[in-house]
Amino acid sequence: MAARYTKLGGMVLELAAPLSEEQFWSRPFPFGNSFGHLVLHVTGNLNYYIGAQIAGTGYVRDRPREFSEAARPSKESVLKAFDEAVALVARTIGSQLLDEWSAAYSAVGVDAQDRFEIVLQCATHLHHHIGQMMYLGFELKRTG
Repeated sequence: MAARYTKLGGMVLELAAPLSEEQFWSRPFPFGNSFGHLVLHVTGNLNYYIGAQIAGTGYVRDRPREFSEAARPSKESVLKAFDEAVALVARTIGSQLLDEWSAAYSAVGVDAQDRFEIVLQCATHLHHHIGQMMYLGFELKRTG
């Protein structure tokens, strides 16, 4: 499963690569999020549900800010934080002993009952948002 996260992380970086700083933060539709805000969101998701709750990093999540960050940190810094979150997830997955996968799990905002379930939920969540990033990338390329 760690390899799957690494692959998905690479997809996000690949999709972000052709975007300018302005495109990274633009919202081409009157609804939805920018590419940058989606990356902030999935970074927060991974850092909280797997980093804080399983790896014990102490990460404190500010979910509303993931969608409303007005400061627009650099694309490079946002992608670096995302890449670090994916690496943390991969290390955490790799460090789990067989019986730890079934350890009880609870966190705000999810119904996962054990570690395996939350790791799977986070992977499907990341994949869902990658689909949105693909769509945003197509639209940003189309509109130049």
